[in-house]
Amino acid sequence: MILLTGGTGFIGRALARQLVESGQSVRILLRPSPRTPKLPIGVPVEVAVSSLTDVRGLRAALRGVDVLYHLAGGEAEGGRANLQAVDITGTRNLTEAARDAGVERIFYVSHLGADRGAAYPVLKAKGIAEDFVRKSGIPYTVMRGSMLFGVHDNFTTGIAKLLAAAPGFLPLPAGGDNLVQPLWLEDLVTCLVWALDDPSTSNHTFEIGGSEYLSVRQVFETIMEAIGKPRLLVKWPAPYMRILTVMMESLFPGYPASVFWLDYFATNRTCPVDTIPRVFGLMPARFASRLEHLRGVRWGWEYYKSLFVRRG
Repeated sequence: MILLTGGTGFIGRALARQLVESGQSVRILLRPSPRTPKLPIGVPVEVAVSSLTDVRGLRAALRGVDVLYHLAGGEAEGGRANLQAVDITGTRNLTEAARDAGVERIFYVSHLGADRGAAYPVLKAKGIAEDFVRKSGIPYTVMRGSMLFGVHDNFTTGIAKLLAAAPGFLPLPAGGDNLVQPLWLEDLVTCLVWALDDPSTSNHTFEIGGSEYLSVRQVFETIMEAIGKPRLLVKWPAPYMRILTVMMESLFPGYPASVFWLDYFATNRTCPVDTIPRVFGLMPARFASRLEHLRGVRWGWEYYKSLFVRRG
């Protein structure tokens, strides 16, 4: 049995589908919530209900589990996120419960740049969580992924909403000069599934990204072309961008950018392009070739709808 935390999220739904298609039995950990969970459609999975701060609930959810994929994180909540409770305390509780339950393997999805000494809150929290995973005593695989894109992401769709709603121009995070390495969701998920049957990936940390380095400006320009919304992209000082984003997040729960988003763009976020082909035998998709999910959508309307829908 495989347990997924974050199984109703962007990565989790795709991973659950691929695991079940490969013949695995999957259980998804759901946090208690009055909202209807976004379980993967048409995928037969078990469900366990517990928060990551409920140690007894975690022990119950881990009964009979051999492999744990830990995907849950607080950053999807944007400025309202409780990284201490979810990413740090939650990961500590989960790894301790997994060790006591006899789990044989842990997979943890982190970020490029994760470091307990990082100046950026999400990357600091991910770095601390990685330490709990490595020190758990359970064979582990940590995947530090670059910015992910795909259907229902918060990356390309968020940019598309901002571009569509922009009044002819749009300020660029960090001036648009820093480099990112967008990774298609299905490529990450394929690596996670294939690593399950490859013992050589155990007790390793892999930094993985797409097949090309793109400036933030190039990313925005590629998405502009895909959605047919030309805009003037302008450089704004980082402090002004942060003030604007904090203000919009506080006013509108579903604003499609967050302070964590700005942190990710604040410096180059890249890794060697040969890791996925060399380790997993897979050539990652190019960014521009996997943007069909952006075409034909009324992104201006989606922007205004999303403003009042809480993230996470």
